Amino acid sequence: MDDKKKPETDGALILDDVAEDGQRAPHPDDDDFDDEHGLGAGEDGKAEASLELLGEIVTRMGLDVDINIREDGEEVVLDIQGEDIGRVIGKKGQTLDALQFIINKIINRFPEGRRHIVIDSGDYRERREQGLASMARREAKRAVQHGRIVTLEPMTPRDRRVVHLSLAKFPGISTRSDGEGNERRVRIIPARRRERGGSERGGNERGSEERGSDERGGDDRETVEQNERD
Repeated sequence: MDDKKKPETDGALILDDVAEDGQRAPHPDDDDFDDEHGLGAGEDGKAEASLELLGEIVTRMGLDVDINIREDGEEVVLDIQGEDIGRVIGKKGQTLDALQFIINKIINRFPEGRRHIVIDSGDYRERREQGLASMARREAKRAVQHGRIVTLEPMTPRDRRVVHLSLAKFPGISTRSDGEGNERRVRIIPARRRERGGSERGGNERGSEERGSDERGGDDRETVEQNERD
């Protein structure tokens, strides 16, 4: 009996350079990669290229899924469905976000005709954002009621942005992100606490971003860290 087991990747983005047919897998740095996928300057076809590229990636990840494509102006949505969709989404959508990041980096190597590629599964992203916004409003009410800072669990940049924007017009609080790397999290700061504590008053501290309807008039322009659109 062979004791050797194939390494467990569980949907991890680990890709071999050699395909199953023995040929080297295409690489974004190859000279002919852009021509084969229609990504040269001035070329359209980014939607089809992103579909093909994502298909190659999930196949090499060993995932059994189907991918449907729909275009909406400058945005391309790749909808993934199938038996292994849970592994594609990953914990709190982290694998889905990683796939989206990789696809956008490769597809949008040229600035001309930039297309934002969204990797989704049904309405997962919409439901995720609605859940985060609901949680953020609930915690903001608690912060105002008790006059205490509420610190949320560590989040991805995308999730932190959803929280900041969902509370941009919430009265009596401001939000700020603190921490480094994977431990970066949002703090919900009630106005009364800010008036009492000098350390919480004034401008942003280094390495943090802040929003607050009580100080910024509900301006919901994006001033928090840039969304990982690419």
